Amino acid sequence: MRILQVGAGGVGSAAAAIFSRRSFFDHVVVADYSMERASAAAALDDRFSATRIDASSAEAVTALCREHGITHVFNAVDPRFVMPIFDGALAAGADYLDMAMSLSKPHPDEPYARTGVRLGDEQFAAAEKWARAGRLALLGIGVEPGLSDVFARYAADELFGEIDEIGVRDGANLVVDGYDFAPSFSIWTTIEECLNPPVIWEEGRGWYTTEPFSEPEVFDFPDGIGPVECVNVEHEEVLLIPRWVKAKRVTFKYGLGAEFIDVLRTLHKLGLDSTRPVRVGGVEVAPRDVVAACLPDPAGLGDRMSGKTCAGTWVKGTGKDGRPREVYLYHVVDNAWSMREFGAQAVVWQTAVNPVVALELLARGTWSGTGVLGPEAFAPRPFLDLLNEYGAPWGLRESPIV
Repeated sequence: MRILQVGAGGVGSAAAAIFSRRSFFDHVVVADYSMERASAAAALDDRFSATRIDASSAEAVTALCREHGITHVFNAVDPRFVMPIFDGALAAGADYLDMAMSLSKPHPDEPYARTGVRLGDEQFAAAEKWARAGRLALLGIGVEPGLSDVFARYAADELFGEIDEIGVRDGANLVVDGYDFAPSFSIWTTIEECLNPPVIWEEGRGWYTTEPFSEPEVFDFPDGIGPVECVNVEHEEVLLIPRWVKAKRVTFKYGLGAEFIDVLRTLHKLGLDSTRPVRVGGVEVAPRDVVAACLPDPAGLGDRMSGKTCAGTWVKGTGKDGRPREVYLYHVVDNAWSMREFGAQAVVWQTAVNPVVALELLARGTWSGTGVLGPEAFAPRPFLDLLNEYGAPWGLRESPIV
């Protein structure tokens, strides 16, 4: 297996550190717009090499694949570059993995009631081309989406006879010393998913949208994190899970906190969430890129962070025995552990580990397929078993049924 990793930011650097401890691949080409970042990540292992890439160019992706005999393209940059990387991989005859899907566009008339262009629609529209080519595009194989989707398939296969609701729930108690406001993940991506209309799926109704930050609920997270208020956010799982897993309702809620929500709402009011360039003096720049540039790089916050992050999938329905059942399948990463073991902060490490696990399963032949598929399309148990070998095991909390 020869891998082209596009992106050497926070998640990409964490992935390189994880790759360096595994033996299933022959070579990883680490490519980034910044040669300095690519070189730093590639210095971890003599099976790595570094190069520069313009991720907005499908032709550049194709050329790099052909130059290095790439078999698998791993997209580790933000979702605005999904389509050129996706298209470039197919043109080169390589398989493809990403952690976020092609971008959505709200419905022009009823954005908070009906879906417009949905997350991943552009990629799923190309499914037949990928299948005809005998190539695999595995979408959304980070942690959320990714591991959360694997949990959903595992619950359907092994725990439940009938599912009433699958709800992905994400929360943390992370603190960043020295900053009043310092997101632990890409602010570009965070703005995109938090300010777009959240999508909900219901049996008999299909996909529909609601207001951002709607339906607040307090969810009790495990391993000492405790209660966190979570709200509806646009996310890929709601678009992926219903394609392969039968459930009456699918939701995604994120524990953002009141301060974070206020900041996002203010950015939106001021137009600072926009990706359309504006002219400032003699320069054109997108306001969202300015916001990202003004905030600290999440990859460099690890030394200042403390606490844990939790990603998981809450499932409620009827168990295999015909009795009511409610479980939370989850994955917790302690920032102190990920920094000590990998030099990566918890959120980026938790995201990065899952595509590496998936690539190892593909290399072994345990997972295989063609076309455009989500994590739910594959057997979940091999993934969950292998994830435990990577150092941060997953867990299952059973809720008592009164």
